[in-house]
Amino acid sequence: MREIQIDLAAIRGNYLTLKKTFAPAKVMAVIKANAYGHGMHEIAAALEQVSVDQLGVADLTEALELRSAGVRAPIMCWLLGPADDLQLAKESGIALGISTLSNLARVPSDALIHIKIDTGLGRNGFMLDQLPAVIEIVKDRKLTIAGVFSHIANTSEAEDWEQNSKFQEALALLDAAGIEVETRHLAASAAALSYSEMHYDMVRCGLIVYGLNPFDDRQLDQVSLSPAMRVSAEIINIKQVAKGQGVSYGYRFVTQEPTRLGLVPFGYAEGMPRVSVGAKVLINGKLLPVVGSIAMDQFVIDLGSTAAEIGDEVVIFGNAAAGEPTAEQLGESSGSINYEIVTRIGGRANRVYLGQ
Repeated sequence: MREIQIDLAAIRGNYLTLKKTFAPAKVMAVIKANAYGHGMHEIAAALEQVSVDQLGVADLTEALELRSAGVRAPIMCWLLGPADDLQLAKESGIALGISTLSNLARVPSDALIHIKIDTGLGRNGFMLDQLPAVIEIVKDRKLTIAGVFSHIANTSEAEDWEQNSKFQEALALLDAAGIEVETRHLAASAAALSYSEMHYDMVRCGLIVYGLNPFDDRQLDQVSLSPAMRVSAEIINIKQVAKGQGVSYGYRFVTQEPTRLGLVPFGYAEGMPRVSVGAKVLINGKLLPVVGSIAMDQFVIDLGSTAAEIGDEVVIFGNAAAGEPTAEQLGESSGSINYEIVTRIGGRANRVYLGQ
């Protein structure tokens, strides 16, 4: 009665479209956080079928899990703690994003290393004034630098270009020190679509691999992609109620006239945002409002006079091209974004993989 469909053919098609769009730059497919809720193992296997350039995950646990599952494609991770086994990472052929002097000092000398620069996001990465110390350790240990990378904050065009300038400054400092860099990568999905000058040798694509829009202020019209996730449930109860009927906890919604209410067994345990207000779902080709507070296991629809029966499909989000609500719209209804919607989705819902 709850289902999440993942279209692997759409994932492969999106990746190949991005490869063509961003060529000659390589394309890293980011599959961290269980592939943004789509299923890390299944997405990795699907992308290996189209010879993915690189897979990206956040931490070493994710990377090692992929290797244990038999994934042979190049993998990179970039959130490393002081207790992470960097020797095991090296033996597993995992590229490591290095952001601290302590990890740079202890990483195996023949490991695949990408130096991260903080160009303005204020998160992980070396500040520019730390680069002399980085250069000293690299030269002293005779380390080979496979890559240098950073991340755009997507704050404003002016600030994005300022970050690009700092990235170029870092590259120039390394070059002046005689340190060769094989792969430079700065742009993730939004920056890759916005600035061709920031493609460098590789771009990192996360959300757009799954066919979703990385922009919160404009449509995704630079490239044609297909959303890979479709989430649905079914109506399990319908009742006729009078005017003045309160619905769900706190009576955030009270009926203004006699109507029919439909119950859907998909709650915040499955990732439906509890604070969602104004969301709509698709039933028999018609968009209908979700009303009242989302509960742990269920939510309510105001069916009105719509012809609907117990057992009818309720599309929570899917593909706008098919007239379905989108993850973006569900995110907007809860003051959130599509990234959070798809990453949190799951719970007791049955997962079905199409196009294997």
